[in-house]
Amino acid sequence: MRADETYGHVATGRPPIITLQGHILEQQSRHPEATGTLSWILSAISISAKMIAAQVRRARLIDVLGSAGEENVQGEQQQKLDVISNEILLRTLGGREGVAIVASEENEEPVLLRDEREGPRRYCVLFDPLDGSSNLDVCGGVGTIFSILRHDRRSDRAEDSLLQPGSQQVAAGYVLYGPSTVCTLTIGLGVDLFVLDPSIGAFVRVEQGLKIPTHSKSYSVNEGNRLQFPQGYQDYLGWAQQNGYSSRYAGAMVADVHRILLKGGVFMYPPTAKAPKGKLRLMYEANPMAMLVEQAGGKALAAPGQRILDVRPEGIHQRVPVVLGSPAEVDHVMDHVAAGAAAA
Repeated sequence: MRADETYGHVATGRPPIITLQGHILEQQSRHPEATGTLSWILSAISISAKMIAAQVRRARLIDVLGSAGEENVQGEQQQKLDVISNEILLRTLGGREGVAIVASEENEEPVLLRDEREGPRRYCVLFDPLDGSSNLDVCGGVGTIFSILRHDRRSDRAEDSLLQPGSQQVAAGYVLYGPSTVCTLTIGLGVDLFVLDPSIGAFVRVEQGLKIPTHSKSYSVNEGNRLQFPQGYQDYLGWAQQNGYSSRYAGAMVADVHRILLKGGVFMYPPTAKAPKGKLRLMYEANPMAMLVEQAGGKALAAPGQRILDVRPEGIHQRVPVVLGSPAEVDHVMDHVAAGAAAA
């Protein structure tokens, strides 16, 4: 093969190959005041994702499928890979000096790693280590969701740093472990997409400035709970089905949101009779996904007129209703929800 035929070579007319690490450094260079601390943390998340991806690919071969036999703080059965993924992230982030606090959906309390009041700027990292882990037994898509906040040096209480509205996030993203391993990232300057190339062991940038389609006739929701939804959501589903909408639901928020970012549509997790405040976690799931969707030009609401990113958290495991996706499709849902509430 001649040099001008090599993959990604400038002579081919293709854009240059930019890895996630290169992208992070590229963004850092645009901010002279940057210390590199955030870049170091994002690098740790990238390493964690590669380790988790390897475990997911070999899960049946190395017997890490199925329940771990314990419940997490949410009262849900932990899968073996939930525990493994959580441990990988805690250990990897624990080695980064810039991380002051880590908080996981799987742990009851956040972990305070460093409490120095002085020194370099530090950050808090929150994550859902393996979203959709019940899909593992059937080889379905699963993912890792993460959110990064600035540490509040004025207090030694972890809650003072963690309980910030999502609008204060410095960065957010997810990693989808599917037919390929995909990382979607925002640092508040749009949304960029990376795919793990196992031949070189690096995430390669495949799209910059990702924009969600403004409308698409599809919705994603667990319709098994339909009769427990508030009337407005039930009315929306009836309207959508009468107007030729398709239903797409993977059972993992990462997989559903990834499809919507690329293809458009709306993802919903409404309140139900059993979970009147919603089921998804504000800090670990709703906030990072809302930041990504808004940065891609979409909408993310908890109720009519209520941005998810403006919700002021009262606890690190707080739950919230979620409606996010293409702007026009979110509006359709919320119009029905508002009408249903007015009629009640």
